[in-house]
Amino acid sequence: MRSWQTLALRLAREPAVLVRVDELQGSGPREVGAWMAVTASDVVNTIGGGQLEFDAIAKARAALAAGRVLEARQRFALGPSLGQCCGGVVWLTFDWLDAQSIAGLADRLGDQSEWRRVVLFGGGHVGRAIVDLLAKLPATVHWIDSRDGMFPEPLPDNVRAEQSEPVQGAVPTLLPGSHVLIMSFSHAEDLDILASCLRRQRESRDLPYIGLIGSKSKWATFRHRLEARGFTPAELAHVTCPIGIPGIPGKQPEMVALSVVAQAMQEPAEPR
Repeated sequence: MRSWQTLALRLAREPAVLVRVDELQGSGPREVGAWMAVTASDVVNTIGGGQLEFDAIAKARAALAAGRVLEARQRFALGPSLGQCCGGVVWLTFDWLDAQSIAGLADRLGDQSEWRRVVLFGGGHVGRAIVDLLAKLPATVHWIDSRDGMFPEPLPDNVRAEQSEPVQGAVPTLLPGSHVLIMSFSHAEDLDILASCLRRQRESRDLPYIGLIGSKSKWATFRHRLEARGFTPAELAHVTCPIGIPGIPGKQPEMVALSVVAQAMQEPAEPR
């Protein structure tokens, strides 16, 4: 369940004050647009923690006690007076929410324009670990496998699953701007998916990241086979293999997922 959906359930029972980062000057704990909602007994989401959040919660609860927002926009200097050393200045807005606000929450707080769009080929152990992690991050996931019955139920709200046979047949349907992760159950499928992605990239140039799981020796073999299919060195340079940021030890699915997701969420994504 996404944070705005959790908030909607709270608003059905009690009002809240929405606190958002409206402006940031210098360094701050969260970006502009970050939000939290404060009820009399609970807090949904975060604006970064620390004394800033503590003081904002107190002001929000004062508004709840008064039955109205007392000051809609407030300035907080992140210096000694707040016990924080970020050195920036944050302006927070405070807005009243109640049951009548539920209908507009998805548009107000569920905006996905800045979310990472991830396409994941492969429903194995690493794939599931990646989905578990992305379910908690600002990402939408198109999860694809050639095998039936590979996807757990229920799926997270930001995940859409598709069984595609042949699996590479799904490549033309991918949304532009997708970051592609390839880790099917077989090297033959991986190769076909990768070739389809490279053909699409040749025609449309709309896949900013294509990542292939595997070792350097696997990539050397794939590179030779893709060259035989007519792909140029410049085209193959768009592929990241092995995938994942360096320095994370262990090969457990969760450790691999952590490394892969961290790389896929980087901006801009640079092929190796």
